[in-house]
Amino acid sequence: MDFEHADALNQAIRLLSLRHRARAASLLAPLGLHTGQEALLLQLDRTGPMIQAQLSEALGCEPPSVTLMTRKLEAGGHIRRTPAPSDKRASIVELTDSGKALADQVKQLWCALAEETVGGLPAETVAELPGILKTLTDNVDTRRPTTQAALARSSAVRSPSKAS
Repeated sequence: MDFEHADALNQAIRLLSLRHRARAASLLAPLGLHTGQEALLLQLDRTGPMIQAQLSEALGCEPPSVTLMTRKLEAGGHIRRTPAPSDKRASIVELTDSGKALADQVKQLWCALAEETVGGLPAETVAELPGILKTLTDNVDTRRPTTQAALARSSAVRSPSKAS
C-alpha cells in the first residue's frame, strides 16, 4: 500500500473514532453518563452480575478505570457491588433496577447512533460492517509486534549502522 492510500485510510479511521466518541458523549451526557460507562452498563445487561476483574477483561479496560466507573455508577444508584463469596477481596457487580432502566435508554441511543453513523450506506454494506470492523480491530491487536518489527527493518534500511 502506498503512503497516500495508507494516510487516507488511517486518517479516516482516526476521524471516525474521534467523531463517533464525541457524538456518543453528547448523547450520553443528558443521561448523566460519560463514555465508557455505557459499555459497562450494557455488558452487565448482556451477562448479568460479574466479578469486577472479569468485567475489566470483558470491557478491555484497565482495572483502575473499571473501579472508577463502578464507583460513579454505584453512587448514582445504577449498580451494586457486593463482596464475592469465594474471595472477599473481589467484588461482584450487578445492575440495580435503575441501572436496568438506564441500560434500556442506552440501547435506544445506541440504535439511533448506529443508524446515524451508517446513514446513506447500502444495506448490504451495513450488514458487512460489523465483520469488517472486527477484522480491523483484530488486525491492530494481533499485528502490533509485526508492525514494530517492520518499522525497525524500514528504519535500518534507511539509516544503515555506521560499522567501521
